[in-house]
Order: sequence, then structure tokens, then C-alpha cells
Amino acid sequence: MSYSMKVLEDTKAKNPGQPEFHQTLTEILPTLQPYLDEHRECEKAGILERLVEPERQIIFRVPWVDDSGAVHVNRGYRVQFNSAIGPYKGGLRFHPSVTLSTIKFLGFEQIFKNSLTGLPIGGGKGGSDFDPKGKSDREVMGFCQSFMNELYRHIGADTDVPAGDIGVGAREIGYMYGQYKRLTGLVDGTYTGKSLCYGGSLARKEATGYGLVYFAEQILSSLKTTFQGKRVLVSGAGNVAIYAAEKATQLGAKVLTVSDSSGYVLDPDGIDLETVKLIKEKQRGRISEYVKHRKGAEYFDKGSVWQVPCDVALPCATQNELNEDDAKVLIKNNCLAVAEGSNMSTTLEAVELLHKSGVIYAPGKASNAGGVAVSALEMAQNSGRLFWPFEEVDKKLQGIMQNIYKQVSETAEHYATKNDLVAGANIGGFVKVCEVMMLQGII
Repeated sequence: MSYSMKVLEDTKAKNPGQPEFHQTLTEILPTLQPYLDEHRECEKAGILERLVEPERQIIFRVPWVDDSGAVHVNRGYRVQFNSAIGPYKGGLRFHPSVTLSTIKFLGFEQIFKNSLTGLPIGGGKGGSDFDPKGKSDREVMGFCQSFMNELYRHIGADTDVPAGDIGVGAREIGYMYGQYKRLTGLVDGTYTGKSLCYGGSLARKEATGYGLVYFAEQILSSLKTTFQGKRVLVSGAGNVAIYAAEKATQLGAKVLTVSDSSGYVLDPDGIDLETVKLIKEKQRGRISEYVKHRKGAEYFDKGSVWQVPCDVALPCATQNELNEDDAKVLIKNNCLAVAEGSNMSTTLEAVELLHKSGVIYAPGKASNAGGVAVSALEMAQNSGRLFWPFEEVDKKLQGIMQNIYKQVSETAEHYATKNDLVAGANIGGFVKVCEVMMLQGII
């Protein structure tokens, strides 16, 4: 049995009942074997055994009181996975589906993603099974302050810098950062994704979506084409989806769909983003409201966005949203590329099918790294008490995504095949972390 497979089996046995964590281990570890075969010193140093075990796992209760006076208790998590190349960096997710397995899968992926950016940030992730949907501002504030009453002990500008994720936007970050300041007396760059008026970065809101499209643009360039005139499917209707759709539209594509947990919208004339922003960012409503604003648009409460014929698919909602059956439809419809805006959007079976069928598939650890890259740029601005213009941040983001694609594609060509971006991203992200862990000794 190979080194990577032995560690995979041992880790799965050691962490039963964690399907999401098992899935990301299964996707990543075997692809590292070609590099490990060339560098036998990694096994002697126990690199994989140390990599799959978080440096620290923090689980805590979060009591809060709703507007009727009832007491609720949720569970909070922060998994600080690997700090070899810098302070832990990764978002907080507030969603009922959050478990330790979810956070460990996200945190493990974050190690590789953050390494690929070329910036000095390690991997971590956190969150809670709290659902901010339908809660008043006061209830959300109460929860966030209670959450921070424990988390503040474990984070800091040079230790661990959380950001947003699903269910955590500018409102939630503001409440948590305010409580952090109250408890510590510090005004620093401990949180990213902050409002512009107190240390946030221009282009941070757009970064993951824009970065996704910049990465996909490189894929299309490798196929000797562009976004001009392409039919694009986007799932989700949050920040990532909105700004992926915006940038794709700016590059000449026609974005046909957006979705949320209730269903999806198909607009044959192209999604009107101002309408989506009104519904999702201002009104916090359901995407079904879209058809009231746009003639010719259709709303579907059943089925999948991936049933619509397209040239490029950009899953931007949540993990495992694109399955094997969806992949078959995309292949049948001659889709050129699938690039993940959300983390682990595509099931292992779907990834294998896409790869065998020649559809270029970009894993989220590479294609959606723009968000954490601009978070790191926000950290840099906070450290220097600087504020960069939008154009400067966007230019840096574009360069980072182009460099990630170059690194991933070249690594894939060396260790696997030219378009095996999964192997390219996994090995490309691993190499730097591995080298630093070797240099720092057994810690």
C-alpha cells in the first residue's frame, strides 16, 4: 500500500462519522503520491500524518436569547489546521448543516488553497450550526457576541484571522469584530471582510467571484477561446455567485441562471444582476421573487440549474451540489469547463466523469482562491494602515489568479496530464507546505 493510501485509511478509521472530511481526504491524498514517490524524505518525516491532524480543534457552546426571550444553544467550531506558512486563515460558516466534519473538510482544503495564493497564510476554518436566516438584527448580534466571547481567546492578527463564508457577511463580521475589540481592546486586522469604513478592502466583496472568472478565463484561453458569447450557468445567489456573474457578463458572456435553496431562475435574456442584488443583498429575499421583476424569466422549484445547455458551469452554492447525473447532462450539452466557486461543489463521481469526458474541471481550492487572496491583501493593508484603490486590488487579484492557473497547469502536466487540474492544484498547494514543514522540524 502506498504512503498516501495508508495515511488515508488510517485517518478515516481515526475519524469515523465525518463524511465530508473523508471525501476531501479521498480527493486529495492519493493525487500527492507521484510527488511523494520523488521525495521519500516526506514519509520519513511523517508529513502526511502531521498534515491531516489539525494543530488545534476548538468546540464550544454558544448560548443566546431570541426576541421572545427564549434561550437557545448552538455549537461553535474553530479548527486551526496548519500554520506552517503563516497565521491560520479561513472563513466562518453559519448554517444548520455545519458539523465538525464540515469544518475539517473546509479547513483541510484551505491549507492547499492558501498555499496556492503564494501569500503567507496557513489553513483554518470555523463556524456554527446557527442559522441567521429569518433572525432579527438583534438576534444575530446576540449570537455573534456570544460566539466571540469564546473565540476571541484563540484568534489574533498574527495568530488566526477569520473571515466570512456562508451565512456570514458584513453584518455578522461587524458584530463579531465589535465584540472582539470590546474584549481585547485591540484594533487590528484580526478579521477580514470588514466594512470599508473600518479597515475593509475594496474588491473584497467581489474577490471570490471575480477571481473564479479570472481563473476560468485562463482555462478558456488554453482552449483558444474567451468568455465572449459564451452561455454560463451560475448556481447560488450570494456574493460569489453575484460577482462571478457580474465579471462573466463584463467579459461578454450571457449568464442564464442563479439559484438558492428554494429553486433556480432561468433568464434567457441574461440574468439582471441589479435585480438579484436588490432581492438578495437588500431585501434578503428568495430568488423566486426575480420573475416578478423580469419578463421572460422562469422560476423552477424542482430540478437543477445544470440541466440548462451551457458552455461554462460555475457552481457557487455549496458542497456536493453537482452530482454524477448533472455531469452527464453537462457532457451531453458539450460544456467546455466546470470551475468551482464554492468548496467541493462537485462529487467525486462527477469529477471522475468530467475528467474522463474531456470537460476541464477546476477544483475550488484553485478556482475560488481569490477571496482568501484579497483577504490576505486586506491583512497587509491593515498592518500598514493603508487603503488601496479598487483598481490596484483588482489588478493584484487578477495576477494572483493567473499565477495560480499557471502553477496548477504546469504541475498537472509534470505529474499527471495537462488538464488534470485536480492533481495540479493538490500537488501545487502541497509542495510549499511540505517544504516549510520539513524546514521547521517536527512540531
